Amino acid sequence: MKFLFIHQNFPGQYTHVVRHLQDAGHSVVFITQRRDHEIAGIRMLEYLPAPILPGVHSYVNDLDGAVMNGLAVARLCEGLKHEGFTPDIVVGHTGWGELLFVKDIWPSVPLLGYFEFFYRSSGSDLDFDSEFPVTMEDALRVRVRNATNMLSLNAADWGHTPTQWQRNQYPVEYHRRISVIHEGVDTERVHPDPTARLWLAGGKSLSREDQVLSYSARNLEPYRGFHVFMRTLPKVLESCPKAQVVIVGGDGISYGRPPGDGTNWRQHMLVELRGRLDLSRIHFVGWLPYAQYLAVLRVSSAHVYLTYPFVLSWGLLEAMAAECLVIASRTTPVEEVIDGTTNGYLVDFFDTDALAQQISSVLQDPAATTAIRRQARRYVIEHFDAQTKCLPAHLALLSELTGGDLVPRPRKRRAAAARPELASAP
Repeated sequence: MKFLFIHQNFPGQYTHVVRHLQDAGHSVVFITQRRDHEIAGIRMLEYLPAPILPGVHSYVNDLDGAVMNGLAVARLCEGLKHEGFTPDIVVGHTGWGELLFVKDIWPSVPLLGYFEFFYRSSGSDLDFDSEFPVTMEDALRVRVRNATNMLSLNAADWGHTPTQWQRNQYPVEYHRRISVIHEGVDTERVHPDPTARLWLAGGKSLSREDQVLSYSARNLEPYRGFHVFMRTLPKVLESCPKAQVVIVGGDGISYGRPPGDGTNWRQHMLVELRGRLDLSRIHFVGWLPYAQYLAVLRVSSAHVYLTYPFVLSWGLLEAMAAECLVIASRTTPVEEVIDGTTNGYLVDFFDTDALAQQISSVLQDPAATTAIRRQARRYVIEHFDAQTKCLPAHLALLSELTGGDLVPRPRKRRAAAARPELASAP
């Protein structure tokens, strides 16, 4: 069969699916704007959208960019059509407008869209944190920002999204056409390793024998609770004098807004907490290669995951798969995964005292949480394992939409101990 995938950042959420289809002998073409990786045998086409024209109202900047992306992708699809390539299905992310015109090129080809997030002015991320109050300007802008979402809902034959909460953000009339299927975690690669060691700048190393508090996000910002996490550290470092804090993430903005002082959130919080932190025990390691990131999780005594009501991070499930003791925010997306007792702890997002107390309790007696750590990994294997749960669900949906038979035969899991993987961080 012939498959066309479209995602601004190759391979996006489609790593496991495209690898399987390629290995199974299907023809896979991938349209992308940036490719930092390659998968052998997959034909990749890159596009560069035209710049946004000046004079466009700020509310429609996102829509204008989406149209430019959609037009660039449509031109590549026209080229494929002229070559004689007609896919059996097109699969892609809807967030950047890349799928807007695909049905105009191949009207009879089924289109499966990845619907990640529907914006709302209340009851979601925008009005969650009173430290950053919502303005009328924000509410009006968000309504227009959903234009690409609505056009994509109309264009796609079917949709998928990773969690029930994310599907529930979309208008209820569309729920029946959006399947809940997570992209999955490679739990054979992401597993605990009691022998792991993390090397830090200056030659210091950490292992499971140390009191390691970990935090990770794509970028350090309020949407992922970075400001709240930092405000807990004075109490944690005071109550746990041996604790070492490892913070993974960049200084950019993935979501929300930058601080008003012209710095980034890391610098902003260090200024706010000046004189209250032992910086010799706090290690900002930036973005890490994946193997080194796994080393952080494997030496972690306690891992903090905080988020607004927003898209659930891959990192939460990876931390659970690595048998981290996760202390997370009691926000709706997180509660879909962590129950607060058997597979991780939950605290109120804004309660820094409760968070600091829970962190300190775990750091002072990590052995007491062994059963919870193991249950966290079991939960991910049972519900989010890429090969045994999520990939078959994706393939079943593709089979239903194409009329093909793509579901693989069940296979036995390899033991995690067979995949030892040591890593270090600069």
